[in-house]
Amino acid sequence: MSQNQSPNSDALLKRVDHLVYATADLEASVKDLENRLGVRAVPGGQHPGRGTRNALIGMGERSYLEIIGPDLSQPRASGALWFGIDPMTRPRLVTWAANTTSLDEVIARAAGNGLHLGPVTAGQRTRSDGVTLSWEFTDPLTTIADGLVPFFIDWGVSPHPATTAPRGLRLIALRGEHPQPGAVLDALSRIDIRLKVDYGPTPSLIATIETPKNLVELS
Repeated sequence: MSQNQSPNSDALLKRVDHLVYATADLEASVKDLENRLGVRAVPGGQHPGRGTRNALIGMGERSYLEIIGPDLSQPRASGALWFGIDPMTRPRLVTWAANTTSLDEVIARAAGNGLHLGPVTAGQRTRSDGVTLSWEFTDPLTTIADGLVPFFIDWGVSPHPATTAPRGLRLIALRGEHPQPGAVLDALSRIDIRLKVDYGPTPSLIATIETPKNLVELS
């Protein structure tokens, strides 16, 4: 796989289920992103037992931006919060989820290529309208290449969150930067993900998003 792979190829963007924007202050980040993107995220729901909650903005029919932060109404979760939220000093894109309808097949293929994605975990949350969403995913705490390698998610029979998220955004490009881009590209090639990764001093996931007014880079 070439480092010159186009970051906005249709094949890549069709694999993006959602981008994960983690923050230590959900309300502040929702307000900041509304100012930057021109669309206000709506509450998604709580993650029972995880100590987190989220807000969502759609980026297509089956793609969305997830803003996730602590849920102070829940008892403090044992262990660290998802996505390294606890020690965060600034919100950022921490990783992304790739869609699949066959987690077992994805995991087996990756393992056969020497890449271990972690165990399959079940998740659940209830929307504000009372609809409960359930999904299965490879454990997002199994971080590979500082989040540039995605975890995989299967929504099963649940409605996709993008269907009820606010519209107005469109993801048009996704790329990464890393101090060791070759190692990241090698890991991505083992799961047939063609994400452009260049050298950068700090691991970063960078999305180019078309908003109602302009193009915005979110990282």
